[in-house]
Amino acid sequence: MPLRLQGLFAILLLCLWSVSASAADSCLDCHLDSADHPVNAILHTPHASLAGGGSDACMACHGSSASHVAAPTNAAPDLSFGPRWPLASTDASGACLGCHAGGEQMHWAGSSHESADLACSDCHTLHRQSQFSVAQDPATTGCLNCHSSVRAELRLPSRHPIAEGKTECTDCHNPHGSSTPALLRQVTLNDNCLSCHSEKRGPFLWEHPPASEDCSLCHQPHGSVHDRLLTARGPALCQQCHAAAFHPSLPYGAEGLAGGSPNQNVLGKNCLNCHGQVHGSNHPSGARLTR
Repeated sequence: MPLRLQGLFAILLLCLWSVSASAADSCLDCHLDSADHPVNAILHTPHASLAGGGSDACMACHGSSASHVAAPTNAAPDLSFGPRWPLASTDASGACLGCHAGGEQMHWAGSSHESADLACSDCHTLHRQSQFSVAQDPATTGCLNCHSSVRAELRLPSRHPIAEGKTECTDCHNPHGSSTPALLRQVTLNDNCLSCHSEKRGPFLWEHPPASEDCSLCHQPHGSVHDRLLTARGPALCQQCHAAAFHPSLPYGAEGLAGGSPNQNVLGKNCLNCHGQVHGSNHPSGARLTR
């Protein structure tokens, strides 16, 4: 873009901001900008253009608030989202859902977060350019402030790389509600997992029924002390189902170690050492998931 056009574009943006700011004087005369309450930041967000911008944009969310304008220290706005005049969560969220009713928010009514009396303003703020009220890692820290048990699981040796910033809670969960348990984004738990781990999807010539039925039968999704997010290590995990198939489900002791009568199940230590294709195999000779 030529420098002349860049200059004209900058002047146009400045004029638009000035008009929006001057029109909001009736609100901003009292609601001064500060580090704790960055009111003016809303002029740089899409919410600044509501109802034509200016103070009309304020009233689009807070109502006309005539009594508050007349007695600002004694009367609450029609809709107040701050701690001084707390608003019922249903009313607070209702102001947002007037515009944000579809898309990812379509399942908000009756969702676990709505049932827990949470409001949109508990996670979001309208007066900042960032859509979240949490400054750092909003899609993770914001969730873990409440979900402390998940926070602990995400510190275990085997975990999804949320702390490393490679994935987020919202990659698997829709915090605004879902038609599936645990606010999952996909129709089933397996679909949720396979949206990333597509190499495990199948169909396979030789299926492993638990893998195609429910990933959580063997895996703990948030974190585990066992490798690969497993709920237990082999052979203990495998022998929960394979009690008498091929390898007897017996507690192998020291007598099976070298020097006594060597036992392959003790020395091998893990079923996965041989049955490596545990999710399924397409090999003609892979009936036992060994190849």
